[in-house]
Amino acid sequence: MLKGKTALITGANRGIGKAVVEEFVRCGANVIAHARRDTPEFRDWCAGLADSGQVSVMPFFFDMTDPEGMKQAVRGLVSAKVPVSVLVNNAGIAHGGLFQMTSMATIRKVFDVNLFAQMELTQLLLRPMARQGKGSIINMGSVLGLDMPRGSCAYGLSKAALMAFTHTLAAECAPLGIRVNALAPSLVDTDMANLMEEGAEKTMMAQCAMGRRAFPQEIARTVAFLASESSSYINGQVIRVDGGQL
Repeated sequence: MLKGKTALITGANRGIGKAVVEEFVRCGANVIAHARRDTPEFRDWCAGLADSGQVSVMPFFFDMTDPEGMKQAVRGLVSAKVPVSVLVNNAGIAHGGLFQMTSMATIRKVFDVNLFAQMELTQLLLRPMARQGKGSIINMGSVLGLDMPRGSCAYGLSKAALMAFTHTLAAECAPLGIRVNALAPSLVDTDMANLMEEGAEKTMMAQCAMGRRAFPQEIARTVAFLASESSSYINGQVIRVDGGQL
C-alpha cells in the first residue's frame, strides 16, 4: 500500500509511533524513524525492521524542543535529497490537571512539544515536499482536543490547536498536491496512557462503546490509510478513532 513512499515518523521509539513505523514497513514504505535520544537498542530495532521488510529504516535523532538541532537534522535530509513524501507528526507529551493547578510554564512546555515543534518540522519539510508535487501530512490529535473535558487545559488544548492547524494547512497545501489530515484517537494502550489518573480512565472507558483502550496497531493502520493513495480525496479532516465514544 505504501511501496515507493518515504515517511518521516516522529516519536518512533515507543507507543503509537513505534506501531506506525512497523505498519509502514509492513506496507512497503521506507521510513525515517525519529527519536529524541540515540541508543543502540533503537538502532538495532531499526536495522531488524529494515532486514525483515526489505526496506530502508533510517534512525533519525533530534530533540523536539531544540529548534536548531531539528533544523540541522532536516537540512541533512534535504541536502542528501531524501524524498520525504509522508510526514507523521506523532511525537508529544501528556499532561492532565485543572487549570488553576497548572503552571503557565507547564502549559508552555506542552505547547512547545505538541504544537510548535510540529509546526516547525512541517514548515522545514514543506518546501522540498512541494517540489515533488505530492505528499501527505498526518497530525496526531486526540479526542481530548475535540471534547475538551475538565483537566484538558494543557494537553487537550495543544491537540485542539494542532487539529485546527490541520484544517488551515490543508487549504494551503492542496494546490501543491499535499494532503493534510489528523487523527483523534481516544485512550490508546501505551505507556503514556498508563500515566493517566485512574478515575479519568474509568470515565473515558465508560463513555466508549467498545469498552477498551485502542491498540497502537489500530491507530497505525489508520495512519497508513491516510498516507496511501487509497485516501487520495481525503483532505483537511480530523478522523476520530475512538471505539464509539458516547
